[in-house]
Amino acid sequence: MKVIKNLAVVAITVTMFSCGKQIKEVKTLEKEIDSVSYAIGLNMSSQFKMNLKEVNNDAFIQGYLNGQDSTNLLIETKDIQKILSTYFQKKQMAQMEEQQAKAAKEAEEKFGENKKAGEDFLVENKSKDGVVTTDSGLQYIVMKEGTGDKPASSTTRVKVHYHGTNLEGKVFDSSVDRGTPSEFGLNEVIKGWTEGVQLMKVGSKYKFFVPQELAYGVQSRGENIKPFSTLVFEVELLDIVKQ
Repeated sequence: MKVIKNLAVVAITVTMFSCGKQIKEVKTLEKEIDSVSYAIGLNMSSQFKMNLKEVNNDAFIQGYLNGQDSTNLLIETKDIQKILSTYFQKKQMAQMEEQQAKAAKEAEEKFGENKKAGEDFLVENKSKDGVVTTDSGLQYIVMKEGTGDKPASSTTRVKVHYHGTNLEGKVFDSSVDRGTPSEFGLNEVIKGWTEGVQLMKVGSKYKFFVPQELAYGVQSRGENIKPFSTLVFEVELLDIVKQ
């Protein structure tokens, strides 16, 4: 991580004392290096204003001065990168969470009816004969029980045939229609699949009713998967792929 790129700079107080050194206000730029130094300061300041408004000006300037003469360091040099990386990772994560929350709110305002339709469907469906509901809310029906092994973990690679539809019965993906089974690791798919396929023995065929939070949630995936869609899959576990 480059400090100039990730730290944006502070507007330095024109006169202050730190570590016994005085920073004087510059009135004119007589030499080329004067202009270069001033330009770097302006550039860093504009970056700080955009990306790090909460900077502590006093600590920033003291750090700069201490770094110039390598005395009275409050942080060991070896720890600089770790401190900066940790801070900006947290900052980036907070920004991402804020953006995701905003996107979810906007999607719910637009697709709230789709979410409710899924919830209503699952409430009614869970009382039907043969439907099993797991602790996560995943629902399934055993269409055929196999006699082979079960996937050992969420990282197991499997070969399956499947047919996926939305609640309106519109097909959005089907290996059956393509005529070619699919292979993937169970940690590479939606949560409903990761959980559900681990319940199956090789040779089994289950029908899964996947709540939106175990599917694609706020995301849309093509014309037939709108945000907050509850999805229906018929899945046949053909084999556990040896690695």
